[in-house]
Amino acid sequence: MKKTLINICVIATTVAAIVGCKRDTDYVQSIPSPFISNFDLKKSFKETDLTLTGDLLKGANSIKGVVVSDYASGNSPSGLLIVQNSRMVGNGIDSVRGVAVNIGADAAKYALGDSVHIKIEGAVMKRVDGILQITGVPTSAVNRVASGKVIKVPVVNASQLLASPKAYESTLITLSNTVVEPEPGPSETFAGDKIVNDGFGKVTLHTEANAVFANEKLPPSANFTGVVYFKQQSGVAVPQLWIRRLDDSFELPLIKPSAVIITGYLPDPPGTDASSTAQYEYIQLMATKDIDFGQTPYSVVTTNNAGTNTPAGFPTNGWATGGLRTYKINLSSGTVRKGQFFYVGGTTKRIWGANSTLMTNANWIAAINYVSLAGAGFGDGTANLLANSGNVAGIAVFEGTNVTVSSVPLDVMMYGGSTAVSGSVYSPGPPEVGYRITNTDYYTTINPSTRQTQNFYGGGSNVNRLGFQITQANPTGGSFVRLGGVYDATSGRWRTGRALSNFTMALTTQVADLETGAGVTTLEN
Repeated sequence: MKKTLINICVIATTVAAIVGCKRDTDYVQSIPSPFISNFDLKKSFKETDLTLTGDLLKGANSIKGVVVSDYASGNSPSGLLIVQNSRMVGNGIDSVRGVAVNIGADAAKYALGDSVHIKIEGAVMKRVDGILQITGVPTSAVNRVASGKVIKVPVVNASQLLASPKAYESTLITLSNTVVEPEPGPSETFAGDKIVNDGFGKVTLHTEANAVFANEKLPPSANFTGVVYFKQQSGVAVPQLWIRRLDDSFELPLIKPSAVIITGYLPDPPGTDASSTAQYEYIQLMATKDIDFGQTPYSVVTTNNAGTNTPAGFPTNGWATGGLRTYKINLSSGTVRKGQFFYVGGTTKRIWGANSTLMTNANWIAAINYVSLAGAGFGDGTANLLANSGNVAGIAVFEGTNVTVSSVPLDVMMYGGSTAVSGSVYSPGPPEVGYRITNTDYYTTINPSTRQTQNFYGGGSNVNRLGFQITQANPTGGSFVRLGGVYDATSGRWRTGRALSNFTMALTTQVADLETGAGVTTLEN
């Protein structure tokens, strides 16, 4: 027995030795890429001059990318070649980044869409007049390998840009659905610094006095595509958007102001909502002008796209689909003053479900037993006027009470869902099927990237949505969704966009609590 154990140990030791001793040919040899992405390169810069050594570049010595600067119209900082690239990264991070390379007058020799390789080892990355740039690069280090390449242009809102300006520095972006503030006069031009507002923040649009298009008329509303540069102001580097040519400005049609806007909703009150005496869900709206609904009626339509709701499939009749998919409530009596909140929902008129504060002192323009009664024209009785789980849901306001497949809402807000188009919400067709949108703080009928018409939620760039609600620490139901924002009743534009904000509900919450305080929608004239 002892001998047997010894033999087993000898065999095991021998096998381990054989396995542990790999030959040179057992290893896969690899060579580090000579190229580093702008994403990784810019992460190394800590606002102090940085020499780009081989170690710092992780074995690389060059960058490659597509030229996004364009000197043809004279609105680019002199001497800077702007090169943009991206790399594959996890967690959904957008890695598109641009970087400025200072090569002097030869920068103007490169055209938009040129693909270049640039050797940067030994160069110095630093800020010059506020702009981060790679300096000390000879023109011989730049090699053009192709031309006419497609450029990826991220669509960025002002809030994203201002929150992470360095991420977008020297990057070509589109700022969409903007208005110029103040509204430009008939003779105002691009020249100089202009303030543009997309509803999520304000950004400076800069045009050099000698740019080819400097004296062209400035549109009051447009999508602007340009490169983000930093300019020193009182010792601080501030981001500016420089369009490169007149075509980078795409004028948008003027928006029709809506007399009614969506300002909040309660999709999931505590307790049951499945009986005729428990319809606690409601929508908060605001009038942007004095309205007598008896003279000028409106309507509100909700959509619930739960997987079991019928009719199944894509909503071929859009907001007018009916069944358990869409439900219409007419606003055809009562009055409301400009800037006043009003409510649409169940007949129980309680602020947060059973045993909570009565809302009978609020301005209810329409209260309906939506559990037992059909909608006004379409929609089956439902326990969920407002969806609170599963797929994308929404609320839309229409002028008049005749809502059809071709009706365009005055205001619309989609919310919920695990993905932007979860459920049978949108089909590109043909024919194109879905819920129509209009130009708001969240949606646009012109795609800012392709400049093509897009009329439905889920089509093109129209994928923005809110959450269902923000729940509380010990929830017995969902919070009231307070949307906030500042609406310009004259222009129809959102000066500050709406957003999902936390509002803690209680059984004793009062109507005044919904209509005052931080995060409440306000009106601007």
